[in-house]
Amino acid sequence: FSLVLEARKRAGLIARWDFQPEKLRLAKRTTYEPDFRVVMPDGEIVFYETKGFMEDDAAVKLKVAAEMHPYRFVLVRKERGAFTETEI
Repeated sequence: FSLVLEARKRAGLIARWDFQPEKLRLAKRTTYEPDFRVVMPDGEIVFYETKGFMEDDAAVKLKVAAEMHPYRFVLVRKERGAFTETEI
């Protein structure tokens, strides 16, 4: 998926992307580390989580992060050779 993000950057669709740049706190001893942080041209931050298979705990963490933090979260899966993106 990093190649997709790099192509979007070169096309001017995003300003930058970083791989696992930070951990978001969900609870006292619980954090969530999104796969990619993307900065849009207008400065908006969007976090992308890539999964081939999603365990229950990962799904819960993603949903909780989306509810707690003021960012957009997108789940990316590769299906039949193409990436699908679902906003959480």
